[in-house]
Amino acid sequence: MKFQVLDIIPHLKNPVTGEIVSTADRLNQVVRTAQRAEELGYDSFSVGERHAGEFISSSPTSVLAAIATVTSTIRLQSGVTVLSVLDPVRVAEDYATIDQLSRGRLELVIGKGNEVLQYPLFGLDIDDQWELLAEKYGLLRRLWTEENVTWSGKFRPALTEPTTTTPRPFAGAPRVWHGSATSLTSAALAASWGDPLFTANAIQPRENYAVLIEHYRAEYERHGHDPKHQYLGSGAGAGGVFIADTTQEAKRQFGPVYEALTAGRNVPGNNSPYRDIDHAVAEGPALVGSPEQVIDKILSYHELYRHDLQSIALPTTQPFEQQLEILERFALEVIPAVRAAAPTTLWGEGDPFAGRPAVGFAGKTAATEPGAAAGITADHTSHRSAHAYAH
Repeated sequence: MKFQVLDIIPHLKNPVTGEIVSTADRLNQVVRTAQRAEELGYDSFSVGERHAGEFISSSPTSVLAAIATVTSTIRLQSGVTVLSVLDPVRVAEDYATIDQLSRGRLELVIGKGNEVLQYPLFGLDIDDQWELLAEKYGLLRRLWTEENVTWSGKFRPALTEPTTTTPRPFAGAPRVWHGSATSLTSAALAASWGDPLFTANAIQPRENYAVLIEHYRAEYERHGHDPKHQYLGSGAGAGGVFIADTTQEAKRQFGPVYEALTAGRNVPGNNSPYRDIDHAVAEGPALVGSPEQVIDKILSYHELYRHDLQSIALPTTQPFEQQLEILERFALEVIPAVRAAAPTTLWGEGDPFAGRPAVGFAGKTAATEPGAAAGITADHTSHRSAHAYAH
């Protein structure tokens, strides 16, 4: 298994102590964490994107660019790029710039986002969220794999003049993953293109996410893609990873913070059912406990999901020094055991993106599938509501 550190850059007070760091310090912590993650041998570092709520991740490209300049080996990912509200031309330009700065270490994770308020903020109708995502992704693919692109669609002014975005990606188009949290639609979009899927695995029971994953696998096979490249990523619950010598000690230290943060969040349709720390550790996806408890938890989810990439998030309301200690303990005491028990070819032999050769997107393109956006969204209209969320 490979391992990712994700920071969607929440900017919150510690609900127990009331302490909060400045915006500048919080952003610099993200960069410093990425540097330390590279030193400890993590495989990738991911920066989220939010445009509402208590987050300061509205410009993930800026943060990833900063990380690119102070790291040299760790892969850089987004988590997620909210493509539904963005201009694909600008996305192609911005992320290709990061790809150049990092010399080909970029992989994108796209989705329609986990915040309903961002749609009116960008003058968009949330009822169009799935069609927006599918159409914009089709254009992004073409911009990264073709030159002199002309294009027309429903939601964006046509590219009537041949368009070549610059800079070009470093070594062919970066791989794109699809974030999925509650709807079959993202899973279907990923499968239709033969792309990997990233399940949020955040607040719902594991059985709910398993339904989306199995739908993805079935659709991937139906579209005739090579199963060797059917990679899956998984999150690790809301609240962040927390490791102590014993599970009881981890719950004692982190329980009050976890429970206060959970109690303070009231977003209908997007709340964790695991309201107390005992429930979260026993049945939820939270990675809280001793190293042995965390290893067992990851492997128990792997039995069901068969995922290749495990994402973790640090408890960012805790003192930064403690976050780095947890990052190190996870690297030294958890990762080796999980790697040995759950091998993967992701970013290794057999993965065409392992060294980022200029393979681009093999197979079909948006140009050969003019009805792809409409076809995917039409199958899942029941999921298009004001309270549908994605990773």
